[in-house]
Formats: sequence, structure tokens, C-alpha cells
Amino acid sequence: MNDFTHFDAEGHAHMVDVGGKTVTHRVAIAEGRIRMQADTLRRIREGSHAKGDVLGIARVAGIMGAKRTGDLIPLCHPIGLSRVALELDCEDDAVRVRATCEVHSQTGVEMEALTAVSVALLTVYDMCKAVDRGMVIDGVRLLEKRGGRSGTWRADDAPQGESA
Repeated sequence: MNDFTHFDAEGHAHMVDVGGKTVTHRVAIAEGRIRMQADTLRRIREGSHAKGDVLGIARVAGIMGAKRTGDLIPLCHPIGLSRVALELDCEDDAVRVRATCEVHSQTGVEMEALTAVSVALLTVYDMCKAVDRGMVIDGVRLLEKRGGRSGTWRADDAPQGESA
């Protein structure tokens, strides 16, 4: 079990001690999609959705989610993010969300980027569920992380299932 950093030698869950780690600039990029009916996507594109600017509200929700990651994920360190940026793009049958999170810290920002994407996607679902309950959230994943002792990792470079 000692390959998993959130378990001690006895197998008990614990918060990893990052006190001895060097403060470095760390970046994480994550993405995900929410697939939907063409009419739902049209309403989002045109800004004609009854609840307003779906993408703008989802962007703010994603930023808020990133900032609250330490409150949501039990063993995740609360960190002072220096930057959270979300891109929301309409594709053929989906809205794609990409989040970039940055920090100067002793621990990474992968969880913050993944949380930002997830909260933004859930916000799109919440705002559009009255017209399209069949939307599907998928493909939420880490694309890249930079900084820290392990350096740079990119999804395109890693075999399936390899951890960051």
C-alpha cells in the first residue's frame, strides 16, 4: 500500500506531509466535456437560454470550485492559487471545458484543475437540465502537470493508467 501516498505504513489514511518539499511554480491543466442535444447547444451558443449566460456562469463556478478543492477532497491540501483560468468552447455536440491552475507551493494543483472542470460541467448540466436531462459528462482528465519533484507529465506521453 505504500505506493499510495495518502496511506501510512499501517494502511491508514493520512494527509501527506509536504513540509520538507521545495516551493516551486506548479501548473496543472485538465479538461472534460458535456454532450447534449443540438437544440440545447444552440441555445447556449446564441445566449438564448432562459437562465442566462450559461458559459459565463459555468466559468465563475469552475473558478470557485478550484478555490474550494481543499474543502471538498478530504486529504487535499488547501493552497493559495495564483491563477485559475477556464476556457469553455462549443464543439459539434458538446461544451468542452479546459482549466489551467497555477500556484507557487509545496504541492501540486492537479486536484484543483480537475475540480474546476467538474464544477463547471456540473453547472452547465444544472442550468440546462430543464430542456435536456440526457446530457452526458465525460472525458474529465488531467492533460498536463508541471513543476515539483516529478517535473512535467503530459497525458499524450503516458501509457493508459499511468499516474501523474
